[in-house]
Amino acid sequence: MKFDLLHPADQLVQMMNRIYQNGMTTTSGGNLSVLDENGDIWITPSGVDKGTLTPSDMCRVTPDGKVFCRHKPSVELPFHAEIYKRRPDLRAVLHAHPPALVAFSVARVLPDTRLVANSYRTLGKITMAPYAVPGSQVLGDSIAAEFEKGFDIVILENHGVCIGAETLFDAFMKFETLETTANLEIYARKLGTPKSLQENEINITATRDHLTMDDFIPNRRSSEECAARRDMITLIRRSYRQKLFVSTQGTYSVRLSDGSFIITPFGVDRAYMEESDLVLIKSGMKEAGKIPSRSVTLHQKIYERHAAINSVLSANPPYAMAFAITDEQFDPRTIPESYIMLRQIQKVPFSSIYLKQDEVAGLFSEKTPVLICENNQILATGSNLLNAFDRLEVTEATAHSVIAAMNIGPLVHISDSEIADINKAFGLD
Repeated sequence: MKFDLLHPADQLVQMMNRIYQNGMTTTSGGNLSVLDENGDIWITPSGVDKGTLTPSDMCRVTPDGKVFCRHKPSVELPFHAEIYKRRPDLRAVLHAHPPALVAFSVARVLPDTRLVANSYRTLGKITMAPYAVPGSQVLGDSIAAEFEKGFDIVILENHGVCIGAETLFDAFMKFETLETTANLEIYARKLGTPKSLQENEINITATRDHLTMDDFIPNRRSSEECAARRDMITLIRRSYRQKLFVSTQGTYSVRLSDGSFIITPFGVDRAYMEESDLVLIKSGMKEAGKIPSRSVTLHQKIYERHAAINSVLSANPPYAMAFAITDEQFDPRTIPESYIMLRQIQKVPFSSIYLKQDEVAGLFSEKTPVLICENNQILATGSNLLNAFDRLEVTEATAHSVIAAMNIGPLVHISDSEIADINKAFGLD
């Protein structure tokens, strides 16, 4: 989808619907705006159900203050206008009250953006603005002052968050990533103490393998490849809906019978990804005109080491990732189904998936189908795409249950003798 080709009113509707449907605002909360090439501000209306907005509901405000709208513009229009005035490089502003970020705003603490490298690259530095009455000039001046300092993300004390960007999609991407990061920190604090990445560790992630691969032009598309693309898109969209990853993070790949494999592209919105966006990798070369995920070389090495693995998933599901950013070990011996599907999960150092890919690839086995990479990602493998997806889903569900159980009482794992019975009953030895 070419989001930048949509009319500003359509952009506002699409993004507000997405924010509302993902539970990151309420019927009456939040507002979005876009500054068009004429200098007009297109902004969401005040007092209209965020779940039923249409393009005709959007308001246009001209530079001289004239309003064209069948409703009133958002009461937060003053701070949107002030941000555009002080930061002419910004063309979109997003303001909302998502639960996790509101928790940080009420505690008046900034979430840690260095918990996961991809999040830090997306977000950069954030700041906080002092409380003021919504819609007031004081609030507008306070927020705009922080943007004028060069910040693009401002948490508002006892209020929510405000984000500015070059496009509305860029603003949404930062917003979604920040809310996910905030949730991750909340879950991790229930387990232990979250660990932040250092600058040198973040720099390791600036890999370019996905950019330097040679190109090839496929001369045909087999029915096997077409089916794999279709099935991948189905589960990629499902994964996004289930919050197993966010709009531009999360990699799925599937190996074909000829040894080539299909992988998700770099930087393409997972919610609207299509079969044609996926990238075919063959003999170390990439499909011409496309950029594969940064994880492409790691996935390739896993396939080279394991004939029985035909799908690899890299994702950042928040409950499972809470184990990745703390010293807590993930033990799947919670219910028989979790143990049968996951067996044992090993944690590997942050830098290993960049500097020791052969070693990481060699760690997978029938007894270790899933790895947790510290401050980075969950890697799930399977004999096919559905098997790998099931393992990723079970990993997140199990992590969710473990974190929830910590609020109830001491966690009791299935005993060694009970595990022996399961192994015998299901032929796992």
